[in-house]
Amino acid sequence: MTTHKPTSSMPTQQFDTADIMRGLYGDGIIGCKGAFSREWVQALREDVDILYREALQRPGGALNRGPNRHYVEIAPQSIRGFVDLVSHPWVIEVCRAVLGPDYKIVEIGFDVPNPGALNQPWHRDFPSPLATTAGRRLNSLAFNVTTVDVEEDMGPFEIAPGTQWDDLSAFDDPMFPPKSLYPRYEARMQRKLPKMGDISARSALAIHRGTANLSNKARPVLVLGADAPDARNSEKHDLQVTRSFYANLPETVRRHLHCRIVDDLSPLVQAHTIGRLEVADA
Repeated sequence: MTTHKPTSSMPTQQFDTADIMRGLYGDGIIGCKGAFSREWVQALREDVDILYREALQRPGGALNRGPNRHYVEIAPQSIRGFVDLVSHPWVIEVCRAVLGPDYKIVEIGFDVPNPGALNQPWHRDFPSPLATTAGRRLNSLAFNVTTVDVEEDMGPFEIAPGTQWDDLSAFDDPMFPPKSLYPRYEARMQRKLPKMGDISARSALAIHRGTANLSNKARPVLVLGADAPDARNSEKHDLQVTRSFYANLPETVRRHLHCRIVDDLSPLVQAHTIGRLEVADA
């Protein structure tokens, strides 16, 4: 893997904490347009394509997230732009505003909806924690970076704003609402068409789905997961870095990285399963 640092555009403006909180506690999703250059994203896509091919050849290397759709967790040092991403001023400010100054990076990976991917059922990525259901607080975030300009036929991401607060405890599955609630989500639904260079941040508790990819192009998207100190999403992941990589990270990155430090990277066996997505046909 080459190690040159791709060009990025690193804005220096201040971001408004109230706007961040209003967006994530309201709609459950916010975005930063043009956070990185297209050249930066092209380098990211090159790395993701290599990692995806390798993962598909390795037992347990990729998780099904529905027909023709996979998720792959990776090591931070496997992509050239990791430090750029976690050091981006907008990413830092969003994490601090919602998760507090001691937030932790717990996940890095990517989703690939390939041609022929179907609509996923509406879902959230994990059951709502007590901090949210009782404390009315978000203690985790998912950042997404598209590696393509998303078009209508490429299976865009859809989200139902405000549903991070929905209580699904009375239903059979705390992550997959019954179809009787689908009209609620369809009435609220927003379809996202980000461009190369954009970043989004969302609560993974907001009800969402990937849609059918009717094009002849894959739509890889990078996923970065961050937790507040009391969240436990790190238990679903195995973030690992080598000693040499860790030693060369800026201290501002090291202090937020929840990871194992190893002599040599071991192949990641994917563990963040999302039940019914593996056979999604809804």
